[in-house]
Amino acid sequence: MKGFFVTGTDTGVGKTFVTCALARRAVSQGKKVFAFKPIETGCEMVDGRLFGADQELLAHAAGNWQRGSHRGVYRFAQAAAPLVAATAESETIDLDWIDSVYKQGTSEAALVLVEGAGGWRVPITETLDMGGLAKRLGLPVLVVARAGLGTINHTLLTVEAIEKDGLVVHAVVVNPLPGDDLAVAASNAEEIGRKWTGTVHVGTDPLVV
Repeated sequence: MKGFFVTGTDTGVGKTFVTCALARRAVSQGKKVFAFKPIETGCEMVDGRLFGADQELLAHAAGNWQRGSHRGVYRFAQAAAPLVAATAESETIDLDWIDSVYKQGTSEAALVLVEGAGGWRVPITETLDMGGLAKRLGLPVLVVARAGLGTINHTLLTVEAIEKDGLVVHAVVVNPLPGDDLAVAASNAEEIGRKWTGTVHVGTDPLVV
């Protein structure tokens, strides 16, 4: 089984877009993919239940075979860090439950893609952040970074934090959003690559998983 934990330099940088693109590519190659966002915040109420829009996009990109908690374990209404959103609903996130669902979902998958919520240091419980969840799962990390101003600093700090936690950064994906200048994105990716010796891509096309 091959797998990656997908984190971002910030919220809204395109983690779900990148994860879905990788899942669809693998499915098109005949691979069984488990695409999993265990925790989603900022969910809207649809037909009497909280709807995890990112979780659903991932499950569909992976072939729409996932059911129940395999599509996502936690959904919270407040658009905030998981700990803050869970506390607002008087809930505590059970990491053992996430571990159990993850192990079940990965049992027959050729590729596993786990998407975090927000960035690396976002708190999940009072003692564990998103990086801690990635460490529990033991996957190499894909970092999704914005393409424009500020991305060099945010990306290098994120990579530094991941490596300090003892995990491997497989690649950085500089993800241009609509309206972004591709020349600027390429320049920022080049500068990130000059400061860090790992692999930096602009977009997902050259990324092999």
